[in-house]
Amino acid sequence: MRYIIIGAGAIGGTIGGRLFQSGHDVLLVARGAHYETLRDKGLRLITPDGDTTMPIPATDRPVRLGDDDVLVLATKTQDTAAALDTWAGAEHLPLVCAQNAVENERVALRRFGRVYGMCLWLPALHLEPGTVASYGAPLSGMLPVGRYPQGVDELSERLAADLAKSSFSSFAVPDIMRWKYAKLLGNLGNAVEAMCGHADGWQPIIQQVYAEGTAVLEAAGIPYASREEEQAKRGDSVEMAAIDGVPRPGGSSWQSLAKGSGSIEADYLNGEIVLLGRLHGVPTPANLVLQREANRFARERRAPGSLDVGTLAELITAESGSPSPAR
Repeated sequence: MRYIIIGAGAIGGTIGGRLFQSGHDVLLVARGAHYETLRDKGLRLITPDGDTTMPIPATDRPVRLGDDDVLVLATKTQDTAAALDTWAGAEHLPLVCAQNAVENERVALRRFGRVYGMCLWLPALHLEPGTVASYGAPLSGMLPVGRYPQGVDELSERLAADLAKSSFSSFAVPDIMRWKYAKLLGNLGNAVEAMCGHADGWQPIIQQVYAEGTAVLEAAGIPYASREEEQAKRGDSVEMAAIDGVPRPGGSSWQSLAKGSGSIEADYLNGEIVLLGRLHGVPTPANLVLQREANRFARERRAPGSLDVGTLAELITAESGSPSPAR
């Protein structure tokens, strides 16, 4: 079985690199300078236990496909539709959405008959062409996987088994979206980190966006795994570990701003809560402000961490009419 990793950035590069290390057939799909470096020099994967460069095959375009190929989509949600357009003609193959947010599987199911969701607890960094740093230890990440919209089949069990032998905690679950909605709640603070960094005063904002998120999911009748359940399953198998000389200044949204990509995932993180809030009559002012301001930061290519947390709190106060959540 060949794993075709579409989007070999922080997430895709770690998954592809670890699978390759454990003996699996892997093809990395990337663009621009990242692809050229992968093609010419291989993937450099830096982890707490080593720094390895691997000659993993790479491409920047669709390739001839076999019946045993599995597509693993690891792009940001805003890039999903374009990525799937590029791979038109592969709809007979299984597609795994190794992505944050909860919209990717719906988009994929319009085109692919066999879609799988994968929930990501995987701290990683990709800012330099050809290089990915993965900070999880002793395992690189926890990756529950399951058939979308629900169920466990032979392939999901095999995916989990392959990942479990490749430095991941992975297991097949029949309710993968319940796990992904829990992860969505955990990602609602991504925009705060991206815009404000780790300045003092951000914690109440995180609490407010999380409270809005849980209220919306409750109103919509959408189940989600609890923090306690997630922590019990993960245990101490995936902890953030330091890598000498390679600090991790921020998560995926921070990295989008740092790379000046011009886009960010906020429409499908905070924006998902805003959408559900509008559908079910639940106010979501904090998530609305984060969605709007994060998109503005990305469009204007503003530097990550350049917004004062007090200014962000004032914007939320103005939107909600409530006392400032950050003071």
